Amino acid sequence: MIDSAAGLWWAVVGSGLYHGVNPGMGWPLAVSAALMTSKPGSLAKALGLLALGHLLAMLAILLPFSLMTTLVRHESTIRIASGMLVVAMGVYLLINRKHPRFLARVHPAKLALWSFLAAMAHGAGLMLVPIYLGICAAANLDSGHQAAQTLMTGNLSNAIIVAIVHTVAMVIAGGLLAIVIYLWLGLRFLSKTWFNLDIVWAISLIVVGLIGTYSGVIEQ
Repeated sequence: MIDSAAGLWWAVVGSGLYHGVNPGMGWPLAVSAALMTSKPGSLAKALGLLALGHLLAMLAILLPFSLMTTLVRHESTIRIASGMLVVAMGVYLLINRKHPRFLARVHPAKLALWSFLAAMAHGAGLMLVPIYLGICAAANLDSGHQAAQTLMTGNLSNAIIVAIVHTVAMVIAGGLLAIVIYLWLGLRFLSKTWFNLDIVWAISLIVVGLIGTYSGVIEQ
């Protein structure tokens, strides 16, 4: 049980690092902001706004699950359904390779809003749902016969912690890339060496969704 829970928390960190490295989560915008203003502080400010938007997106997805009383009684069923939803999102992104147009309409200065919308549109929060539900299951199995309200309180805390840990890992990974490019490589290097993780992103959603679905099935 301990090893399983530890693995899930490492998955939270790993997914955060993965989201941070992905240019689609916004770190190139932080580099652009710093280069345009020629102020290193602009980089930190931009990363902070991107982190805020990403954190809010994670909470928007996870908090509803934490407040569901049915999560206590039908946890396995919900894990299966959420896993299938994540798989469906991954399949959709594989088929529809176009970036959401509405993101281009968001003013570059509104980085927190852009980050929130980008994370929602790319299914970043959905990727965390099966992992989060697994953490709740691991915690609840150790809790004995507790009241539903107590379990919901624990789930709410887990949701907040998962979102924070994930976002911190995301900012560290994306921030390091942004700092290296800003200080040494420059925007020209970024434009020439842009790497696209769209296919990898979609496949990773499918993999995480399948794992979540399988874990829910074997625990029924």
